[in-house]
Amino acid sequence: MTGEAGPEETGGAVGVPKVVPIDQWPIGWQMAYWGFHQRRRIDYMSYAYLQLGSDADAEEAVDLTFDQVMDRWPRMLQMENLEGYAWTILKRRIIDMHRKRRHRPELMDTAAFEAALADPCEDPYDTLTDAIALYGAVAALSERQHDAILLYYGTGFTTAGAAGVMGNEEATVRSQLRTGRRRLATLLKLRYPESPDGKNPS
Repeated sequence: MTGEAGPEETGGAVGVPKVVPIDQWPIGWQMAYWGFHQRRRIDYMSYAYLQLGSDADAEEAVDLTFDQVMDRWPRMLQMENLEGYAWTILKRRIIDMHRKRRHRPELMDTAAFEAALADPCEDPYDTLTDAIALYGAVAALSERQHDAILLYYGTGFTTAGAAGVMGNEEATVRSQLRTGRRRLATLLKLRYPESPDGKNPS
């Protein structure tokens, strides 16, 4: 992605990359990293919170993601799909957080209780039951369908925005939304509203 010359990255044991501190990077690399950080941090936080149900856990997962991205940034600049690679790092850090907090409530429990308490006009038990069923069904989707559904419906991304975060083509995200909605309809025994353009069904 850049032809800018930079510091040597290898050292120590043969074949083991050496992490180059950010203040030793060429200015173009530094600007590209901080631009990426500014562009994606809020997006990553929104997704991580949906997965973890805790601001503190989401922030820890995202901070660890950017630490790892920083360590690998010089090599990432040579990648064709930098966004997709960074997204994979985030997903792994979220999995790590799930393992770390096994004794805490799972996402669908936390989110369901929040939904039940959010609207005083609704019967809390009915809302809780519906929310648990929905989050359980979303968890049963394929990984890509799951991500597309959460980004599009959970955080309000457009299909283009979700594609950018995931490092996918927009047409791919639209397809994932269609197949994900169809799968959810089957799991929840609902009538599936066709929406081939990937837009929110009315």
